[in-house]
Amino acid sequence: MKKILKQILPDPIIDRAKRNWDTLSRINEIPIAFLHPWRRDSIAILKRMKDIHRGERCFIIGNGPSLKNTDLSQLKDEYTIGMNRIYMLFDELGFNTSYYLSVNDLVIEQCAQDIQKLNIPKFVSWRSKSWIKPAPDLCFLYTTYTEPKFAENAWERLWEGATVTYVAMQLAFHLGFNEVYLIGVDHNFSTKGKPNTTVVSEGDDPNHFDSNYFGKGFRWQLPDLDTSERAYCIARDAYNKSGRHIYDATVGGKLNIFPKVDYLDLFK
Repeated sequence: MKKILKQILPDPIIDRAKRNWDTLSRINEIPIAFLHPWRRDSIAILKRMKDIHRGERCFIIGNGPSLKNTDLSQLKDEYTIGMNRIYMLFDELGFNTSYYLSVNDLVIEQCAQDIQKLNIPKFVSWRSKSWIKPAPDLCFLYTTYTEPKFAENAWERLWEGATVTYVAMQLAFHLGFNEVYLIGVDHNFSTKGKPNTTVVSEGDDPNHFDSNYFGKGFRWQLPDLDTSERAYCIARDAYNKSGRHIYDATVGGKLNIFPKVDYLDLFK
């Protein structure tokens, strides 16, 4: 039936039908996502944070193996957004990222205690309310898997784009950053398989900066690089339209969506 509909219906009609269906499928969750007291508090905080870094630059730090070949000491006095298990680097670095972000259910469920005790501003998905409790430095973001969009205001619905990095780009836009630099976004995984499939790590992790990142016994989802690239294109266009820019400073990264820049040249 799906194949027949695709053959007889124009693409715009199919796309609109998908968007409408996605919206209808979220009807039940929308009230609590915007009216729950925890979310109301988060929305108020996010509104106060709108454009607080207008005109400044920041670094979105991925978790790829390339971080081992990146002089992260240069970031000590920069604004940074770290994601997922980036905190495993904090002791070695001697400083924390400016902000922390995680939206993946499996990461948050298994690392909730580590995340909760981080003493920096934290942003987590609204779905994580089962594992993460409210705190003065924590905001719940309403993120979803479907209906692609780029949210300029982080108190709205944010599409995840199959990668927390895309959410970080929307968050950085909300905070007002004019230039965003990606590092550690290798866009390359040695572990192969069907995208979004949940697997259990059987040993050392070759896909991140630390072999224990998703170490033995850790449950994680295989990457969906195609959807991520689609999301990155949306982010690139949204930034360019507003006169802002995203640059890729990842050492040896495989992503080819954003203009490449030399990491060390940014500190000369």
